[in-house]
Amino acid sequence: MDEYDDGSYGPVVLRLSWHASGTYDKTTGTGGSNGATMRFAPESNHGANLGLVNARDFLEPVKKMFPWISYSDLWNLAGVTAVQELGGPTVPWRPGRQDAESTACTPDGRLPNAAKGPSHLRDIFYRMGFDDREIVGPWDFSPTVFTNEFFRLLFEEEWLKREWDGPLQYTDKTTKTLMMLPTDMALVEDDGFRPHVERYAKDSDVFFQEFADAYVKLLELGVPFKGDGRLSLIYRLLQGVVVRFSFARHGFIAI
Repeated sequence: MDEYDDGSYGPVVLRLSWHASGTYDKTTGTGGSNGATMRFAPESNHGANLGLVNARDFLEPVKKMFPWISYSDLWNLAGVTAVQELGGPTVPWRPGRQDAESTACTPDGRLPNAAKGPSHLRDIFYRMGFDDREIVGPWDFSPTVFTNEFFRLLFEEEWLKREWDGPLQYTDKTTKTLMMLPTDMALVEDDGFRPHVERYAKDSDVFFQEFADAYVKLLELGVPFKGDGRLSLIYRLLQGVVVRFSFARHGFIAI
């Protein structure tokens, strides 16, 4: 963890919550945030989860300090906290996720492959129960500040195929310093996705609200919530205090 140097732990923690939740399959009822099975191989070694060991290691001291928090709840509450600390919307959250064993690990291939296009994105997200608008909502984020800048650049800039020997990428015509992947370009090239990119590019408030809605849905996929609502609220508030306190101690935003 000491060698991690990306300006902030916020984005990688947010990505952890995304990938821990984005394995859900509505047909089989498997995967999702309930279980935190990325603690185990082979799921921890899936290509899409590359680098997430930094987020898991970062949160481990919190788990040791407060062992009553499940990894499943901790990872997702950390993601919600990251969104808010990076300047994003307040995201409703509730506890109730339970950890699972390695036998519950999901197969590789349930998360998006950045080298593919619109049909692949729909295959991945429709499997979880999302529509086109919800696919666009939680797709990408600025490095250390939560804004709609990604959508503004995607919609307003002219993007050219990068001339190099590596995998397909796109660069902006203006500065040639920015990069987009095929799955990013799919959002403006596809007639179903493009109107939502345009809406988010023009109105950050709309993006914030619809991101929050889609993110809550993502974090709750496959979770069998139980218990008294009042106790759930107390538990959530207590966890919020614990996690924020721990993040302050361990340098959540600035390394």
